[in-house]
Amino acid sequence: MAVFDASDIVEVAVRIEENGVRFYRHAARVAGKEDLKALFLRLAEDEEKHGRIFSTLRADLAPLIPPEGYDSEYTAYLHRYVDDILVFKPEAFTGELAKIGTAVEALDFAIRRELDSIFYYQQTGSLLPADRRGAVDRIITEEKHHFTILSEEKQRLTR
Repeated sequence: MAVFDASDIVEVAVRIEENGVRFYRHAARVAGKEDLKALFLRLAEDEEKHGRIFSTLRADLAPLIPPEGYDSEYTAYLHRYVDDILVFKPEAFTGELAKIGTAVEALDFAIRRELDSIFYYQQTGSLLPADRRGAVDRIITEEKHHFTILSEEKQRLTR
């Protein structure tokens, strides 16, 4: 039986947070209002902090035997999802950012990415035994918090 490395989940989280830092800094540059720039810069700082937290978590997660029903094809699917949706190649990331011209578009982009991240963490967390899900649950909580902040800001701007 293959060993499922739970630290891979957290390694992806670090990569996702790195993308988040780059995106939020870009969003701050294109934001027209100072309060929105400040929000995006704060979120970039949060993403940096999350990356550090997740790097620490990664060191605490050892390889383990996958749970019953583990399917290597499912893991391959999740890895493709990460590479194609969550963690942009530089050229794809630049292309996506070039399409963002307004604050609402930046918020929509960020909201989609936070939701995609939550989905990934929920799916990969389900592969872990219950006693090993704490790190992933912390990641999900952080991403939900960002989703809430972004959604509230979008609602404020579109009223």
